[in-house]
Amino acid sequence: MIRKAHAEWRGTGKDGNGDLTTDSGVLSKTAYSFKTRFQGEKGTNPEELIAAAHAGCFTMALAFQLQTAGFTPTSLSTEAAVSLDQEGAGFKISKSALTLVADVPGLDQATFDKLVEAAEKGCPVSKVLNAEITLTKTLKK
Repeated sequence: MIRKAHAEWRGTGKDGNGDLTTDSGVLSKTAYSFKTRFQGEKGTNPEELIAAAHAGCFTMALAFQLQTAGFTPTSLSTEAAVSLDQEGAGFKISKSALTLVADVPGLDQATFDKLVEAAEKGCPVSKVLNAEITLTKTLKK
C-alpha cells in the first residue's frame, strides 16, 4: 500500500507559501507557510500533520488490540503533541507526547496497560518517528 501527498511551494522559505494536497482529497490545496508553522496563522504545518497521523494511528492500533482481546471501547480519545526544537541551524522533531483517555467497559488496569503499550509499539507512525514518544493514559472507571 502506498499513500501519497503533494507539496507545492512558491517563494522563499520565510516569505513564501505553499499548499498540500493528498490523493484522498482530504487535503486539497491546504495552505502552509512559515507563518502557519511558526506564528499561528491559519493553515497547517508538517508537525500538526504528524501529530494527527500519530494520534490516529495509535488510536486505531489500540482499537484493534482491544478487539483482539475481546473488548469494545465506548470511546478512545488521543491527543498527540509533537515538539519541534531548534537543532543547530535547523530544527528537529524531538518528541511526540500521546495522551489517551479511554472508556472501555469491563477492562482492568493491568490489561489496559498491556494493550496500550502494545498499540504504541505496533503503531506504524510510532515506528517511523525518530523521536522520544511518551504516553499518558487514563482508563475511565
